[in-house]
Amino acid sequence: MPHEQFKSCIQVCFECAEACNHCAAACLQEQDVKMMARCIALDIDCAQVCELAAAVMSRASESSKTVCRACAEICEMCGQECAKHQMEHCKQCAQACKRCADECRKMAAMA
Repeated sequence: MPHEQFKSCIQVCFECAEACNHCAAACLQEQDVKMMARCIALDIDCAQVCELAAAVMSRASESSKTVCRACAEICEMCGQECAKHQMEHCKQCAQACKRCADECRKMAAMA
């Protein structure tokens, strides 16, 4: 199956989407939600683009490379924002975003 070559990247994208969704929900429970607004917005964007990237790779779509390049950029932005915060959910999200950005860049280079 053509999508098997992307299996690792697909898995990392799903893990990142999960971390971003969790982070956004946890940020909404923080004392100063307004301070977390950019983090929440980037979490939502990142989760959606990670889900899209996993979907196009699963279909072995010709747009996989393009979507994964965009995913890497958005993961990088989200990870940098999350790294600014001390909450554990933000730290975990930042790590997931870094892994996903790295994996998507590798995938885009080989696809």
